[in-house]
Amino acid sequence: MRPVFDWVLGSRTLQLGKRTLIMGVVNVTPDSFSGGGVNLDGDRAVEFASQLLQDGADIIDIGGESTRPGAKVSTAESSATVTEKEELERVIPVIVGMKKKHPRAMISVDTYKAGVARQGVEAGAEIVNDVSGFLWDPNMINTLAELKCGAVLTHVRGRPHEWHTLSAVPDIVSLVKRELRDRTEAAILGGMKRERMVIDPGFGFGKNREENYPLLRRFEEFHQLRFPLLAGVSRKSFIGRALARNGKDAAITDREFGTLAAETVAILKGAQIIRTHNVRACVDAARIADLAAS
Repeated sequence: MRPVFDWVLGSRTLQLGKRTLIMGVVNVTPDSFSGGGVNLDGDRAVEFASQLLQDGADIIDIGGESTRPGAKVSTAESSATVTEKEELERVIPVIVGMKKKHPRAMISVDTYKAGVARQGVEAGAEIVNDVSGFLWDPNMINTLAELKCGAVLTHVRGRPHEWHTLSAVPDIVSLVKRELRDRTEAAILGGMKRERMVIDPGFGFGKNREENYPLLRRFEEFHQLRFPLLAGVSRKSFIGRALARNGKDAAITDREFGTLAAETVAILKGAQIIRTHNVRACVDAARIADLAAS
């Protein structure tokens, strides 16, 4: 049986585990690896997010900066390609527009910048989805502790522009478990409450293609950390590699069925939340997988 948790957010609590919750992706970026530029206009992004709700999304995850492989993100020595001001100009109107149109909508802001997290929550988001695992901005843990919102802590190795240089890891699952344990403990020591956190093993984030398969195959082992689990496998490159034909990886547009299969595996192995681009298909798959897993 999948563990059941109460995810405590700023103003309400979500029960995780009775059924799979679906987080729909809204990229308000010109350069996302999937759907870049489609929702760069704020009104169009609100319309797109509204359709995801209609399709069955439980959470809408709004992001204004791509962290695709090769992207340049903030470091102590250099600035990100997308400044905090630019990111705010992209995501805040969408959050405000969604809360105006759908007051009860559950909104997540996808950011690694503490300033964007703060203003996103103040605008109506109840969750901060930080793909850096609270590492890239030293103010993130304190900010989240103060905001008392929900948070997703994703495992990542290095930064996107470094990923192609990282050496392979003999046992990637053990490494991710150990580092997720260290990072959640650091967050709790920094003032965050355990019941406000969900963890994500970070498919594709600093893992080479072959390292993602054991993460999926052994996904249930992450329950040893005693946190709710989110899986974000949608359209990732390791799916394209698995579906390669004639020596060429499947294009992003040809990864939908493979994505659905990987998402179903993650659910059967205990994921409480699936982050996906194709909400309608994932909702249907999750209904069947939940019946099989119950």
